[in-house]
Amino acid sequence: MRRFALFLYAVLVGAIDPTPSSDNSLTHCNTKLKDISGQPMCVYRTPDKKTQTAQTADKATQPKAKDLPENTNPRVWELSRANSKFAFEFYKQLAKSKADGENIFLSPLSISTAFAMTKLGACGDTLQQLMEVFKFDTITEKTSDQVHYFFAKLNCRLYRKANKSSELVSANRLFGEKSLTYNQTFQNISEAVYSAKLIPVNFKDKPKSARKIINAWVANKTEGLIRDVIPPDAITPYTTLVIVNAIYFKGLWKSMFEKEVTVKRDFEKADRSICKAPMMQQQGSFRFGKFSKDGVKVIELPYKGDDVSMVLILPLAEATLTGVENQLTHEKIMGWLKQLTSTDVELSLPRFRVEDSFSLTDRLKQMGLNDLFNQEKANLPGIIEGTSNNIYIYDAFHKAFLEVNEEGSEAAGASTVIVMGRSLRPSLEIFNANRPFLLLIREVAINAIIFMGRISNPC
Repeated sequence: MRRFALFLYAVLVGAIDPTPSSDNSLTHCNTKLKDISGQPMCVYRTPDKKTQTAQTADKATQPKAKDLPENTNPRVWELSRANSKFAFEFYKQLAKSKADGENIFLSPLSISTAFAMTKLGACGDTLQQLMEVFKFDTITEKTSDQVHYFFAKLNCRLYRKANKSSELVSANRLFGEKSLTYNQTFQNISEAVYSAKLIPVNFKDKPKSARKIINAWVANKTEGLIRDVIPPDAITPYTTLVIVNAIYFKGLWKSMFEKEVTVKRDFEKADRSICKAPMMQQQGSFRFGKFSKDGVKVIELPYKGDDVSMVLILPLAEATLTGVENQLTHEKIMGWLKQLTSTDVELSLPRFRVEDSFSLTDRLKQMGLNDLFNQEKANLPGIIEGTSNNIYIYDAFHKAFLEVNEEGSEAAGASTVIVMGRSLRPSLEIFNANRPFLLLIREVAINAIIFMGRISNPC
């Protein structure tokens, strides 16, 4: 029985001076289904009855013509919503497996992308479970092969957001055992839609060397911030294929923090113990909302260009972070975001770095993705030529890095912020992130959740 693994790495660096990447190919942006040679071996069609039920349940969030951003395909909007639904369900599974005092950071978009690529070779129950767990079956278009076309359009929308002040890059690769012949359609669609070229490596005879090659590629695509991410024993002579997705973001705050006013202050951790965290401060106008019934304050901090923003969710003093996490859904977040209004806010936010890594396997099994990881049940005939059902995924890994600080480029001084005491402006709302909080990094127009996490200990 052959096996393959998924490695997913995500990096976000907030508010630093970006150096544009020279390898951000968007040649697949003009891809059309008719231009791709071949079709996936199997196609899953969502049952009509289930589709109708899902559409009824989602009626409140169905895209309306007047709500769609300009030049946005309605199905791309729906794919973004599907990814968001998966993101919050997966986050809850992950949070359950971690202690309250642990930080969490991940890129749900990276996870969805890698498994969408895996879906190219899936059939039967394995394909159905992939469609259902990742919510691809909630898209109005009923057939699984259409999802790849929508992913191409979504990726183009996101990764064209790079400008002089920010950079958002996604890179995909397939690393395959050089002695095997891979399904040509699998390769064609992977490259045409996901820009994922197949790189032959020698897993069979030189697994340690193959590991070094893949680690070096990831380090290069993440500006060296993620290194040696593949565990020493993860690659074996039985490894057939490694699918890698890396997402990297650099951004400058639209309204920067002044370094001179950052001071160490008390941060109350989940266990009520106190640590000293460097707290960045500023006063300004932000989209803000207080939702007493849900026990949260929400604020949105835009990056320059206004295409991407960070959303901070802070439990009120009488609420708990666990209680807030338990109510997280796509619909809840959208409801909060729609009610935010421009408000004068005194903002305090810790400067921090966080790195998180974990196996996805057990969490996805708990969500219903069982067959893919079962060597007896996995049905992946569309990946390697001449095989039927003798490969499976033995593990899937994710690693993500986040840095948030107050630094900016030479142009950041265009936004002037004056920091003052609250007593001088009593009408100010207070957003003091001096206790555990949640964060989202999203593409604003279609609410594509690129990164999300929990900061329980910034010290």
